[in-house]
Amino acid sequence: MIYREAGQFKSSYAGDQAIFPVVQDRVFVAAAVAAAVVVPPLLASEYWLQAVLIPFLVYALAALGLNLLTGYAGQLSLGTGGFMAVGAYSAFKLATAFPRLNIIVVFLLAGVAAAAVGILFGLPSLRIKGFYLAVATLAAQFFLIWLFNKVAWFTNYASSGTITAPDRTLFGALITGPNSTPSARYLTALGLVAVFALAAKNLVRGRIGRSWMAIRDRDIAAEIIGVRPLRTKLLAFAISSYYCGVAGAGLVFLYLGSAETLAFDIGISFLVLFMVIIGGLGSILGSFLGAAFIVLVPIVLSNAPHAIGLRMPVALQKQFELMVFGGLIILFLIVEPRGLARLWQIAKEKLRLWPFPH
Repeated sequence: MIYREAGQFKSSYAGDQAIFPVVQDRVFVAAAVAAAVVVPPLLASEYWLQAVLIPFLVYALAALGLNLLTGYAGQLSLGTGGFMAVGAYSAFKLATAFPRLNIIVVFLLAGVAAAAVGILFGLPSLRIKGFYLAVATLAAQFFLIWLFNKVAWFTNYASSGTITAPDRTLFGALITGPNSTPSARYLTALGLVAVFALAAKNLVRGRIGRSWMAIRDRDIAAEIIGVRPLRTKLLAFAISSYYCGVAGAGLVFLYLGSAETLAFDIGISFLVLFMVIIGGLGSILGSFLGAAFIVLVPIVLSNAPHAIGLRMPVALQKQFELMVFGGLIILFLIVEPRGLARLWQIAKEKLRLWPFPH
């Protein structure tokens, strides 16, 4: 019996540069998207849709945005929550000021507003980088939250200081507001994330993505060969903030329903950063894996004591969850610093190279 290794070879440049050059990857992604469209609306309970799947999609979109900036362009940012807040409050103002405006257009325009703010706070990136740039974006986080707290115009002068998603329809179905169904909101979030993930995948494979990675790896060498640092970095901030702005609009309109500035505090900035680090820097798939880890693990930990019959006080259980969650993050970073995406890549390589009889 003869054994050989299973290899896949491309006979053309177009085949090598395809979005998913490996046949199995194309089949897997197509099957996953089809299952995501059909299975959850039919079989998932309202709890799974509202508390698990919708926040997973919203956070995955925010992680995609931050990964484009930090993972591909190498610009460290701690202002994700602030840019998400810009998207959320912009969407609220647009939806209430123009009731007939299509809700998808509202989301896209909210992303434009966040991109403009991202460019403004990305200007220091030409002179500073690393932790100094992180501090500058952290200042953006605090300033934006302060602004939305102090200026009542952003909340339409609501006495509660909160913004609430109004009822809006798409193709005759109610997808936002208190009267919308979790299935409709889930499918809307899924559609947005699928389109933006495909756009990001194409973006990082092209000239813009190569410019980002050149700046990330060797900024001086990149400038010597013709990459313009200011334009490249500002473009990274703009596109990243655009993604985060749309994610912020989705957080309020598709997940929470109503929110105040506390929903966009520094905690959410660190949360999205953890998603990117755990999932894998410079990986589109890593953004989804990191978001799934951050969303699912706390739910598993909160239900684990009851599943094994262990009773403990609520306060102690919360502290236990935090300790285990932090320990798992450290463990993953020790085992594979390049994140869950790298572990997935290793598993795929082993499956493809597994010898089989011929």
